Amino acid sequence: MAGSSHGHTPAAWTGVIIAFIGFCAAGAFMVMDQPVGFWASMGVVLLGGVVGAVMRSMGLGQPKSDHPVHATAGDREPARAQG
Repeated sequence: MAGSSHGHTPAAWTGVIIAFIGFCAAGAFMVMDQPVGFWASMGVVLLGGVVGAVMRSMGLGQPKSDHPVHATAGDREPARAQG
């Protein structure tokens, strides 16, 4: 994944950071036996996904044309022999 720059965009970083904060808070609220706080934090986790998707649609994510999965056979480099 490092070769394809997978996730190295402002949209990916923002979405993951928001989701991570929500996940950590949900874990803390679970230990403290606070169901309302837990479910509110799970909402923050979902918010991270929504924010990431909105930012990607605004052009802050990786274009599909740059991702190797979406490349056509003519766009790929030929395989090199190992030697």
